[in-house]
Amino acid sequence: MTAAPADTLREALAPAATVTATGLTVTDPSAFRGPLTDQLVRHAVFHADPAFRDACRWVIWAASQALGCGSASIQGLYTARGQGEIAPTAFTVPAVNVRAAAYLTARTVIAVALQREVGALVFEIAKSEMAYTDQRPDEYTAVILAAALREGWSGPVFIQGDHFQFNPARWGADPDAELTGLRDLTREAVGAGFLNVDIDASTLVDLDQPSIPDQQRVNAQRTADVTRLVRSLEPPGVTISIGGEIGEVGKTNSTEAELRAYLAEYQAALADEEDRYPGISKVSIQTGTSHGGVALPDGSIAPVALDFDTLRRLSTVAREEFRLAGCVQHGASTLPEEAFGHFPASGCAEIHLATGFQNILYDEGGLPADVKAEMMAWCIANCADERKPGETNEQFLYKTRKKALGPFKAALWSIGPEAEAEIGANLRSRVALLFERLGVDGTRELVDRYVRPTALPRPIPPALGGTPRKAVEAGTGAFDDDGSGE
Repeated sequence: MTAAPADTLREALAPAATVTATGLTVTDPSAFRGPLTDQLVRHAVFHADPAFRDACRWVIWAASQALGCGSASIQGLYTARGQGEIAPTAFTVPAVNVRAAAYLTARTVIAVALQREVGALVFEIAKSEMAYTDQRPDEYTAVILAAALREGWSGPVFIQGDHFQFNPARWGADPDAELTGLRDLTREAVGAGFLNVDIDASTLVDLDQPSIPDQQRVNAQRTADVTRLVRSLEPPGVTISIGGEIGEVGKTNSTEAELRAYLAEYQAALADEEDRYPGISKVSIQTGTSHGGVALPDGSIAPVALDFDTLRRLSTVAREEFRLAGCVQHGASTLPEEAFGHFPASGCAEIHLATGFQNILYDEGGLPADVKAEMMAWCIANCADERKPGETNEQFLYKTRKKALGPFKAALWSIGPEAEAEIGANLRSRVALLFERLGVDGTRELVDRYVRPTALPRPIPPALGGTPRKAVEAGTGAFDDDGSGE
């Protein structure tokens, strides 16, 4: 960045904030939380100059710290639940995967949360979603925190890496390389401010092994490997919330025997470091769902026979025998409305919601017809190799349209105020229903009681007069040289 762009940024901040020798001072919070935040987040995502873009990301991070809406770990809330201080059927925490129109979506979710005094709320993005939505962790953090600033949020913001998943084919070909890739992603995410991480080695479960412990052993050991890394990267005063997984979504339903075997193997793998390395706080299981749902020939979603009894039994084992918060439900956002009230009643700790919000964008109005048509045409031209024999056009597009979100990211951020208002209204209606059914209305008080956010200042970037940061050794809790862990 040249001096002129740096001066431009300082001038833009001047009515609301000042970059000092020690960080960012917000002099007018109301002014900062207005159109200035809109400008900052757009530059943080789209500016062509990487130094200017990263300086805007730093300003958003610093402002969120100064105004009390910084990134935090949900560990304290989950620990209290695992220890019986919170009734297991009180609520299920929604974890929202923000794939498309990210700033609009996050602002809408936060606005509804403010109205309903919701504190137990997670924003997440999966390893695969980072690729096809073109949102790396540092960008994602900036967008979520900017949305919190813009909506006047006060309190911790929970940002999570979802499905940090091992690829079984690559694992079979080169285990060391696959583990290295997961470790690199974890460093990048924690460096970007993800203080909640879900490790998914369930893809490595080997059902050909003679016993259930043998089947789960590699899953447990690799989860322990990444757990140790996460603990070594934690900023001082932070215990990152970590999740594990035993049942690959879309496959056979999980059993109590599998859960016990996995957790026993996992604890054994961490035995030497148990005091220094707290373990996972939750476990994802399979109960009959699939990611995104299954599209029928007309494009509608097939009914799901979700096994709430499995969810209840395994969540009870996780809490009562292992002191975890409970089990996690994936692939649920396309379920019918009446299903969601069953999750708290089943003791489900957390539910992941993704495709349903994407479907609102595509199907419920607001998205300009010409933009949608271009996106579908892109799928037909670029995803043809994914079409299965006998698949209808509706099935094919439902399955592949998520992959247009990255190429059309800029277009989705520029659809205009009328389109944004219609999409936002549709999102608000769905979010409000989910919050009510999941029982999280009024959970702000519990979050304030059990979560103690830690101050996490970042050094001023060189573009704004700071000194370049040197790479640090694991275990210091500092961020890597560019804040991304790369």
